[in-house]
Order: sequence, then structure tokens, then C-alpha cells
Amino acid sequence: MLVDPITVAAAAPTPALNFYVIRSDGYGTERRHNGTDLYNLVINHSRNAKSGDRHYMQITYTVDAVSPYTGLTSKQTASASIAIQVPPFGFTEAAMVALVKALTDTLADADVTSTKLLQFQS
Repeated sequence: MLVDPITVAAAAPTPALNFYVIRSDGYGTERRHNGTDLYNLVINHSRNAKSGDRHYMQITYTVDAVSPYTGLTSKQTASASIAIQVPPFGFTEAAMVALVKALTDTLADADVTSTKLLQFQS
């Protein structure tokens, strides 16, 4: 199991985050940031003899937002996630780490960026 809490340094505009376990079972954990911001982190794992192992991580952020249509305030939740599918054979842990790094490096590349992805560029 990962450390409790998971401490993530601030990186503007995101504050420093401290994710504490609020639920844990044999397949993963759900963690919540201890501050006033409503950040949640879910990590889970599954095994399948035919398709291999699957690892999933999701962060959500909930805010009270005013609807531009009704003027009413309601909770709205945004999320970002990553799923890693490891076949039953043919890939070492090092190869999978390199593949995930290739994904995060591609997203961080100036020609790609999260902003461009959110602008429907592909």
C-alpha cells in the first residue's frame, strides 16, 4: 500500500494536496484531500488471466458552480484519469514504466499540452 497520506507539492494553480485514505479494500483505495478543496483520488487494480493486469488512477475535483442557464448553484465534478493495461506476457515492469513515461512526456510536450487537448486538438 502507498504511504498515508500521499503528499503532493503545490504547483500553481493547484494547492498542495494531502490525500488521506478514506476507503481501502484488496483492490485499491479512495483518498480525500484534507483541505477545504474537494479533491479525491481513486487508485484501483484488477487481474484477469486472459487480458492481463489493469491499473487505474483518477483524480476528481468538486466545486459549487452557478449554472449559466438557471442561475442555480450546484455541485459540479471534473475528473482526469489514467489506465494502464498490462498484457499477461511480453512486457516487463520496466517496459510498462517506460510506456507510461512516454505518455506523460507526450502530454507535457509543447506540441501537445493539456491545454491543446482540452481545445479538442488531436
